[in-house]
Amino acid sequence: MKESNSAYESIDGYITTFSPKVQEILLTLRKVIKEEAPEAKEKISYQMPTFELHGNLVHFAAFKKHIGFYPTPSGIEAFQEELKGYKQSKGAVQFPIDQPLPYDAIRKIVQYRVASNMEKAAAKSKKKKEE
Repeated sequence: MKESNSAYESIDGYITTFSPKVQEILLTLRKVIKEEAPEAKEKISYQMPTFELHGNLVHFAAFKKHIGFYPTPSGIEAFQEELKGYKQSKGAVQFPIDQPLPYDAIRKIVQYRVASNMEKAAAKSKKKKEE
């Protein structure tokens, strides 16, 4: 992985720094996220590929032995059953690089995050109109 003090210009730039095997995983993960959140904007945040839609949607990153997926704490909490068996923290889950990623679960999590962010944006917009 690239040195932490150097900045990635884009998600493409980030992905190209990895081995072909890891690039393939990251490209598939990116495709799945884009399919479920086509309006989301891509950027690099915290030196990680990030999708933004009315705020941060999800981040992901590759490490030596796993792919980190960061759908915020609510995204982890809502899908405990699907993520059982994977190492987790409050807002992250680790998918071992040597195993297929659970793309169906990732799709559901991204859909959940999109709905959650859209709901928050609508509530914020409604509140502003009432003021």
